[in-house]
Amino acid sequence: MESKNPVFSRSRQQAAGWGGPTPSPDQLQNMYDAPSYAPPARPAHRTMTLDDVVVRGFLTLGVLVLAAAAAWVLNVPPMVAIGAAIIALIIGLIASFTMSTNPALILGYAVFEGIFLGKISAVFEGAISGIVLQAVLGTAFAFGAVLTVYSLRIIRVTPKLVKFGIAAAIAAIGLLLVNLVVGLFNDGGLGLRTDSPIGWAFSIVMILIGCFFLLLDFDAIEQGVKQGAPEKFAWQCVFGLTLSLVWIYLEVLRFVSYFSSSD
Repeated sequence: MESKNPVFSRSRQQAAGWGGPTPSPDQLQNMYDAPSYAPPARPAHRTMTLDDVVVRGFLTLGVLVLAAAAAWVLNVPPMVAIGAAIIALIIGLIASFTMSTNPALILGYAVFEGIFLGKISAVFEGAISGIVLQAVLGTAFAFGAVLTVYSLRIIRVTPKLVKFGIAAAIAAIGLLLVNLVVGLFNDGGLGLRTDSPIGWAFSIVMILIGCFFLLLDFDAIEQGVKQGAPEKFAWQCVFGLTLSLVWIYLEVLRFVSYFSSSD
């Protein structure tokens, strides 16, 4: 009797249409062992890890410190330090706006910024003995404190916090420019960079803004690792960390100078 089941009917039609030779047991075994799906494609690039950021961070900061030490020991002229600062500013702007991950560009920034930091540190140390060590320790403390706060999720990086922090940074830079212009006509300008309560408060604000940028850097690193960013993105993360640490160091150096007396 012919079955009315369409599955059986289809199977019978396929069997009737098979015109090839009967497969051998080995062929059947190979057909059975063959995967029924294509293996997932491997990513085109190696993803970034925390170790990538750490290694590149030590390399970049090491280059910066060596350049600073060389500028200090060689006692480079002030004009050379100013020129290095201008070059570092240009490289920093290029790396920031293009989101560059070019190691040569970022290490080049570290070299020129290091020359400037070495000279200005030598000037401050010549005026106030021990101030550079205090500024380095203060910067390290700020880094550790922000890292702890971020790791414990005491402060979370939210869109609202980012908007507030960026607005505060823009306002602070705007005030610095106004202070510079006013200083051309009035000694001390608005008093933002003088040894006075206004100067102390403004330095504290600038240090806190630097710490805010550190928070953004830590968040960028964490998100980059979680989302599988390319390995080269670690260079951009390290560049951000370097900018923030330089910012904090210079502000701590100035703040400590307000309360230190030269011998």
